[in-house]
Amino acid sequence: MTAPDPDLSPTALAHLTRCIDLAEQALNSGHQPFGSLLVDGDGQVRFEDHNRVGDGDATRHPEFTLVEWAVRHLSAAERAAATVYTSGEHCPMCAAAHAWVGLGRIVYVTSAAQLGGWLRDWGVPPLPVNCRPIHDIAPGVPLTGPVPQFEARMKALYARAFRPA
Repeated sequence: MTAPDPDLSPTALAHLTRCIDLAEQALNSGHQPFGSLLVDGDGQVRFEDHNRVGDGDATRHPEFTLVEWAVRHLSAAERAAATVYTSGEHCPMCAAAHAWVGLGRIVYVTSAAQLGGWLRDWGVPPLPVNCRPIHDIAPGVPLTGPVPQFEARMKALYARAFRPA
């Protein structure tokens, strides 16, 4: 079950901070504000990326790029032991890819429900894909999130990206 975890380690919180920094980097580069890290079972950051959909390819999500990297560089056992830290809960495409390749735990800052609610509140037209919880797509993936102490920072980034002027 997905639940906030007030006992995330300082290292996990640092990883989430990096994800938010990557999300801000994406936004400042003309992309939507999402960023992710892939951390191996030994706690080493193996790969990181931010959203790149501003170039016209709506599938260039960082979570999907992490999946592609993991398939090329990690064994099945290493993928299962890895954790993905991410600024926002995976979309259905990324959640499915994550599950199909056997990646481990996901720790996310804001949920799909939070983002969907903010978008509705701001009058943003519906997205082409419904925001769904990861467990609706990939019920076996261990999850931690949302992480409330970072909510305001992510909401501000989403507002800059999506809120009509």
